[in-house]
Amino acid sequence: MTAPAVVAEGLTKTYGDTTVVDGLDLEVAPGEVFGLLGPNGAGKTTTILMLLGLTERTGGRALVAGFDPAEDPLEVKRRVGYLPDDVGFYETMTARQNLRYTARLNGLDRGTAEDRIADLLDTVGLSEAADRPAGTFSRGMRQRLGIADALVADPDVVILDEPTIAIDPRGVEEMLALITDLARTRGAAVLLSSHLLDQVEQTCDRVAIFVSGTVRAQGSRADLAAAESGGSHVVTVELADPGAVREGSALLAGVNGVVSAAPVGEGSASVTVTATEDVRARLAPVLMAGGLDVVGLRSREISLAQVYRRHFTEAAAASTPEEVAA
Repeated sequence: MTAPAVVAEGLTKTYGDTTVVDGLDLEVAPGEVFGLLGPNGAGKTTTILMLLGLTERTGGRALVAGFDPAEDPLEVKRRVGYLPDDVGFYETMTARQNLRYTARLNGLDRGTAEDRIADLLDTVGLSEAADRPAGTFSRGMRQRLGIADALVADPDVVILDEPTIAIDPRGVEEMLALITDLARTRGAAVLLSSHLLDQVEQTCDRVAIFVSGTVRAQGSRADLAAAESGGSHVVTVELADPGAVREGSALLAGVNGVVSAAPVGEGSASVTVTATEDVRARLAPVLMAGGLDVVGLRSREISLAQVYRRHFTEAAAASTPEEVAA
């Protein structure tokens, strides 16, 4: 098994009596895009700063690319590419010159650096603007240059803090495609911090829902949806003949993994199936073997937005007026 690229166990940060990050547990695998999803002020950036060794943790432990950021911050920095939410460059230097500067800081020889910089500028779509001053770049172009800058040292881990803020829709699509490519093509572990539900859902393999410094839920979208429905998988089966619904329900009730199967309602041609696992591939063959025609199978979809809203609402309801004001 491949060791996780990022590990946090009980990671905690307090300022006086205020707990900003409370007992965070997570693992990010190489080649995975992992999302920290939560509102502004939830503790996401503080978590990132602890993982980078830029702020001291109060409790727990962390390993990034095999190193403890509190004990070996320089080793962590050598292996991590970081794009902050407000990336900065030398404004009068060109994009290429900014990347050359980063390459020198990372000890790359000139030949290796020039080849890598040319490849990265092409990857992020800035080849034609490579020799323009960074100060003339739009927000989207600066973010793309920030991605290139984060990749100059060919890092094992890439950490992105709100990478699509203030970018136009086309720029967002390009940025999300780049993020996916980092994991799929380059094999990097990508930790993406964002408060934008649709982008996290579109891009991330797994998600930690972060509210008031606490991870309320964690897993793939399928895992979170199953947990939201009490571990049940619900499928609606539509038959061609409404008169065959009772017979179809009886057949479906006998399928391995099915807990219950019942007609949706009087005169309906549909059956609601509740199961302990994903049984969709088993249902149609059973009905067809019984001589019943199937029109369609439809899983009940629970969106990440629904899961997030419930956890956020519960956290808000549990907060005291003083905590809300803070």
